[in-house]
Amino acid sequence: MDRHIAHFDLDAFFVSVECLKNSRLKGRPLLVGGTGDRGVVAACSYEARKFGIHSAMPIRLARRLCPEAIIIRGDMESYSKYSHLITEIMQDTVPLFEKASIDEFYIDLSGMDKFFGCSLFARELKKKVLKESGLPVSYALASNKLISKVATNEIKPNGQLEIDFGKEKSFLAPLSIAKLPGIGKETAYKLVRRGVETIHTLSEIPMEMLATMLGKNGIDLWRKANGLDESPIIPYREQKSISTERTFDTDTINLRFLHAELVRMTESIGFELRRQDKLTGCLTVKLRYSNFDTVVKQKTIDYTNADHLLLQTAQETFDKLYDRRLLIRLLGIRFTRLIPGNYQIKLYEDTQENIRLYQSIDSIKRQFGEKAIFRAVGAGRVQQKPARGA
Repeated sequence: MDRHIAHFDLDAFFVSVECLKNSRLKGRPLLVGGTGDRGVVAACSYEARKFGIHSAMPIRLARRLCPEAIIIRGDMESYSKYSHLITEIMQDTVPLFEKASIDEFYIDLSGMDKFFGCSLFARELKKKVLKESGLPVSYALASNKLISKVATNEIKPNGQLEIDFGKEKSFLAPLSIAKLPGIGKETAYKLVRRGVETIHTLSEIPMEMLATMLGKNGIDLWRKANGLDESPIIPYREQKSISTERTFDTDTINLRFLHAELVRMTESIGFELRRQDKLTGCLTVKLRYSNFDTVVKQKTIDYTNADHLLLQTAQETFDKLYDRRLLIRLLGIRFTRLIPGNYQIKLYEDTQENIRLYQSIDSIKRQFGEKAIFRAVGAGRVQQKPARGA
C-alpha cells in the first residue's frame, strides 16, 4: 500500500500565539526571546525575517538589523496551552499521528485515499486547525516524512503542497543541500568545498564515496538526497513524567554525598529531557528515611530543560525537604508537566555561549554515552554505592 504522510507545521508558532493575545502585533516585526543584550531570539515573525533575523540570533544583532522590532519575552504557559489544543484536534480528527515538536505533526493518511481522499482530508484539517485555534498552519503531503517536511518548509507561511508519487527526487533536486535534514554547518562546509551545493549533485555521488567522506551519515544523506525514507510514524502518547531514584547500600547522612548524587541524577534525566526535545514545568524530590518514612516535595517552575536551572531548583527543594537530619536510604527526583520543546526555545534570558555549551555537552553524551562528561561535583558519589537492582 502506498504511504501518504502529511507534515503539519504551525506558522511562526510563538509569534502567532502572541498575535492572538494582542492583535496589534499582527504585521509587525516581532521577536520572542531574551530582552537583555546577551539573550537570543527564540522566534521571530516573517516581517522580522525580511531583515535577516532568524532564531538563535543574538538579540543585540537582531536589534541592529531591525531597530523598530518589538521584543517580547516568551510565555511557555500560553504556547503549551495552544500546543495541547492542536494536539486534541489531531486526536479527534486523524487516525494516526506523531507529535514531532511543540508545533509540528506528522500524520499518516495511508489508505484514506480509498475513502475520504488524502488531499481533501489534509485541506479540511488545515481549515479546522485555523477555525478552532485561530493559528495558521502549513502542510505538505508526500510519500514519506522526509519529503513532506522539506516541502512544508518550502511553502510556509500558510501554504499547502502535494508531492506526487515518483516526483520526490525531482522535487529535491534544485534545492540547496542546507535544506536537507541532517546536514549541519560542518557537513555542509565539507560538501561545498567539493563543489556539492545542490541536492541533485549530492544524489549523484556514489553511496560508497559519501560513506568514505562522511561515515554512516554519508549513507543516510545519500538516501535522503534520493528521496528515500522509510521511517515510521511514531504514535503520539503523552508522557507523564521522567524520573530516577536510588536506594543506597548503607543509609547515609553525608550531605556531600547526597548533593553529589542529586547532581548526577538531575543531570541524567535533564539530558533525557533534551534528548526527547521536552521541557519540564514541575520538579519533585523524594526522600525515604531509615525508618521507611517517605516524604516528597515538588516545585512548579518555568518550563526548562537546562541543567543549571534544574540543579538549582533540585538543591533548593532538597534543602527544604530534608529537615529531620535522619539517615536516608533512598533519594529520587522526578520531572512532570512535560511539554514538547527544546533548549533554545526556553532560555529567553540565556546567552548564546550557554546554548552552545549545552549543545556541545549533549553532542558528546550522544556519541560517547552519558558518563563521558559530567559535573565534577557529581563524581562525589563514588564515596558510596547505590544498592544492586535499585
